[in-house]
Amino acid sequence: MKRATFTSMETSTADDWAIIKEEAGAFQRSLPDRLIAHLKLLEGDYGGFPVDRYTHSLQTATRAMKDGRDDEYVVCALLHDIGDTLGPANHFDIAGAILKPWVSAENLWMVQNHGIFQGYYFFHHLGLDRNLRDQFEGHPSYERTAEFCALYDNPAFDPKGETLPLSEFEPALRKVFAKPKNSIYLPAQKAA
Repeated sequence: MKRATFTSMETSTADDWAIIKEEAGAFQRSLPDRLIAHLKLLEGDYGGFPVDRYTHSLQTATRAMKDGRDDEYVVCALLHDIGDTLGPANHFDIAGAILKPWVSAENLWMVQNHGIFQGYYFFHHLGLDRNLRDQFEGHPSYERTAEFCALYDNPAFDPKGETLPLSEFEPALRKVFAKPKNSIYLPAQKAA
């Protein structure tokens, strides 16, 4: 395995970056495998819920897939809570950061804000404002996000609910993460 030889970025060369670019491409192509491994970390993590977070993620994606949503939407449904292990206070931000280069602006907004929209169903039990989502009324993705929570996220806590295996979603996951849509590195990738 080749490695760059610089000790600071300012002394790096084009040859150094050619090596790094090649390695970065291989690393990027293995992202779906790392996402699958991280998603499996949610298995057995109930946090008091009726199903573990892994099952919840699979049920959410199952519901979206069975409803005919496109691959990108289904992948967003699958990964919407992937940040739970690293960001229990802001899991939706973590999921959004992971998805940002790979998905449309509408799907990104939906994932980044689903935590507030999901609150409609339970915030009042915690002494919070269940209508906190109303601050976003008029936003182009408001209805999309409310619908995501109502149809897919909210009802995906059923121990007897249909739960497709992760293997059913793997082709869509690999397809969505094959090529970024939004990245500062896109011009460099296209030049390759």
